[in-house]
Amino acid sequence: MRLNYRGTMTTTGDVIRRRRKQLNLSQAALGRLVGIDQKTVSRYESGEAVPDIVTGARLAEALGVSVNELAGRATRTLDLGGEWTAAWQTWGDSGERVDVHPLDMTQDGLFLRLDGARARPVSEGSYEWVGELRIFDNESLIGWYVASEGAVRSKGSLYFALHPQGLAMAGSWVGQSAAGLVIRGWGAITRRAELAEPLVDALKATDGNLEAWPNNMTR
Repeated sequence: MRLNYRGTMTTTGDVIRRRRKQLNLSQAALGRLVGIDQKTVSRYESGEAVPDIVTGARLAEALGVSVNELAGRATRTLDLGGEWTAAWQTWGDSGERVDVHPLDMTQDGLFLRLDGARARPVSEGSYEWVGELRIFDNESLIGWYVASEGAVRSKGSLYFALHPQGLAMAGSWVGQSAAGLVIRGWGAITRRAELAEPLVDALKATDGNLEAWPNNMTR
């Protein structure tokens, strides 16, 4: 049993190559994760060969994609690329606060690359960061973040619920920070800058139990 149908042989190779590079894996490193050699990975990426169903399932797991995605079957997703505004509940020397900053997103299918280069600098109590989110069923996003400034050790996980029209994301973060080893807080990412902090306030007020999106979440 093979993953590909005729005419889609190179598509699986494109998915493997693109996702491998996103994860900063060499062909040899990916091969070790899956139990195959570097030459086999190279043949998959070039389209000279396709993985069988067992190897394909291992590849999909290692690359963080579904078997359908690995087979090149397109999944319709909302357009989430571009400029957003992020707001985060966090803590510092002066206590609790909400940090707000512009956030750039680059979309590649089900994956979003987050660029927080415009967050406040360390000297102002924050830090620049990068991260990634994966879209699930056009309703949830799960991913990670890590500080991009060398002296900052902050890193952790992200979860967001996605607005049905792709106008906002509401959720939380948990990770290591200067305030402690395991810190968590609410977070919001919105298209309209003025809605980001109020959405965090709504999450705080309900302890995350939002029954519906705020009425002002319109285009």
